[in-house]
Amino acid sequence: MKKIFYQLKCCFAVVLFASILPGCLKDTCTQKYTLYYPVYKTSGEVRSNIKSNGARDIKIPGKLFVFGNYIFLNEVDKGIHIIDNSNPAAPVNKYFIDIPGNMDLAVKGNTLYADLYTDMVTLDISNPQQVVVKKIIDDAFPFRRYSNGFISDTAKIIVDWVAKDTMVTVDCGARTWRSGRFDMLAMNSSFSSASAAPATQGVGGSMARFTILNNYLYTVTDNVLNSFNISQPQEPVFSSKVNLTWGIETIFPFKNNLFIGSTTGMFIYGTSNPAQPNSLGAFTHARTCDPVIAEDNYAFVTLRSGNTCGGFTNQLDVVNIQNLMSPKLVKSYSLHNPFGLSKDGNVLIICDGSAGLKVFDATDINSLKLAQTISGIDTYDVITQNGRAIVVAKDGLYQYSYTMPTNLKLLSKITYQ
Repeated sequence: MKKIFYQLKCCFAVVLFASILPGCLKDTCTQKYTLYYPVYKTSGEVRSNIKSNGARDIKIPGKLFVFGNYIFLNEVDKGIHIIDNSNPAAPVNKYFIDIPGNMDLAVKGNTLYADLYTDMVTLDISNPQQVVVKKIIDDAFPFRRYSNGFISDTAKIIVDWVAKDTMVTVDCGARTWRSGRFDMLAMNSSFSSASAAPATQGVGGSMARFTILNNYLYTVTDNVLNSFNISQPQEPVFSSKVNLTWGIETIFPFKNNLFIGSTTGMFIYGTSNPAQPNSLGAFTHARTCDPVIAEDNYAFVTLRSGNTCGGFTNQLDVVNIQNLMSPKLVKSYSLHNPFGLSKDGNVLIICDGSAGLKVFDATDINSLKLAQTISGIDTYDVITQNGRAIVVAKDGLYQYSYTMPTNLKLLSKITYQ
């Protein structure tokens, strides 16, 4: 998010009769806005360029997905980086798939699913060097929107934003702090445990809004759970829409159930009928952002305060889910400002925002022990897999070996530009 700077210069009128009229007759201020204007292309231009193009610098990373020897990393609103991770000590950023408006992704076999603003695109990635579009479902996510009342040209697609500084004269007493940028409210994908998903579909992060369970792709928006039948992977078919409460943020699959994180709690949905998930139980909490992962008898929920989520709580909640219809809080652990998390065996790794990466010994759920803190990095999401932690941070994509949880070893870092 680009920062918006405000410069206020108050010019006071000179008052001749100060003793009679103290103070200013009129105060005016000049206020500087950085406005962002959309750059459009036609749908045909955009769709013809959804392919494996040359590698691009990573600038604003988002969601993360790991499949085989490849890392698929979302570039917010731009597309997907394909990173060859055959050698974790020296990963190579190889290709870039241009998908304007992309925020989320998931992979099953040789098929990648991604959002293109309100549409869903299905890609054949059997040859990462020559990715091919197989199907596009129009208006799969119709509720994606912009803030500040901005309405885009529906006949075209926004591919970029151009910045322009503008000075406005305002009444100092009526000063406003409106952002000049028409910020995108993510269609609602935001980052999972390696053991939770079969190898044929890869591993997504705990902030994800796309997930795959058996032969279904499930996606969440602000208040809807969508189901797509992908028994024929490259021919997804929309199955159903389940209305949820507002403030939905993330989705995580475990043991044929879906764990959905929201600003007000964790919701559990069963998939006995995979085409029409049904509500099982819920765990409520104070209003905060809420990624969630699950394993065996417990779910792990990070609660984070923030501008978009509200609230003041920053902690990890461990929840007993032996009875899915009645989840119970086991214990809470204080944190700084946690985002994504992942767990492998007794190793629990949490992205605690600007407080760094925190590694816990989770042998005893009732007494988690902080094994190590890696400070100096502002972390967002993490995936644990095969003894390696892949971390999306503010300044780079990190990989660590956690074979010794008390002494993580940095394997590599791809620095953003």
